[in-house]
Amino acid sequence: MELLRALGVLAEPPTNEHVRIAKVLGLPAPPEPSAYHDLFLLQTYPFASVYLGPEGMMGGEAGDRVAGFWRALHMTPPTEPDHLCSLLALYVSLAEREAAEEDEASRALVASARGALLHEHVVSWVFPFLSKVRELGGVFYGDWSTMLEEAILAEIRANSKPRSLPLHLREAPGIPDPRTDGGEAFLTGLLAPIRSGMIVTRGDLAGAARRLDLGLRMGERQYILKALFSQDAGKVLEWFVDTAEGWAGRHEQQGPDLGEIAAFWEGRARATASLAMALLEDRSGWDDLRRDDATPAGSSASGDHELSGKS
Repeated sequence: MELLRALGVLAEPPTNEHVRIAKVLGLPAPPEPSAYHDLFLLQTYPFASVYLGPEGMMGGEAGDRVAGFWRALHMTPPTEPDHLCSLLALYVSLAEREAAEEDEASRALVASARGALLHEHVVSWVFPFLSKVRELGGVFYGDWSTMLEEAILAEIRANSKPRSLPLHLREAPGIPDPRTDGGEAFLTGLLAPIRSGMIVTRGDLAGAARRLDLGLRMGERQYILKALFSQDAGKVLEWFVDTAEGWAGRHEQQGPDLGEIAAFWEGRARATASLAMALLEDRSGWDDLRRDDATPAGSSASGDHELSGKS
């Protein structure tokens, strides 16, 4: 539990305390605050709602569901109830309550709540997030993500296997088809991890522009994506086929440990790859994708409000 608590603290903006914690855990020295800012405020956000909400944004119904869990425990939700640090701290506090509880029935209730928190609000999203952190985070955050993944896997193995998928996943809509749902819905779905099965960052889109030899318009992700599609929808769809298949492989590797949760994420990624391949053959849905009417960079109408938007 102390390991989980310490690792959760390292998901917050770095302070002098982080140097001491890193040393105790055998991690490299923490990087400068700018590295944290680039990773956790611009690329991979440590908030459950970003990965579990159908809009791919912070807050929304997914955030409300996490806050509701706090209230169900008769606790006032913190300012950021779905932040990874908050969730891990709550998990540790429940474990401590469980260990201190003398009444067997009360102890069983706390244990049930702890298991529900782990399954519903942590395991449901954290492994794709940690995989992306390892890809982008450099030595310190790469080692941090590996250590945290191993610690959470140990908790999964120590808990009884849940009977069903987390509610977040059971109720999540699939990837929209631009031929029936429109181009805007499709673009939003591509950028919402729970719908597309993949995490697509600004850095990924900038890399795609370079790889595909397309012009890059910096701004919010949906703005960038619109601009790429307007230049060459075929190339961008091919890139999404490759990206989604890569993510499907990542999720598949987690199958032995995560079971149905890994299968859910793998299925979403494979569905995205299949849809992109279908669109390459059927161009009837391309018109909306190639419209060059992207909202100016930085506008709140661009549909990418992971940190700013509960709207």
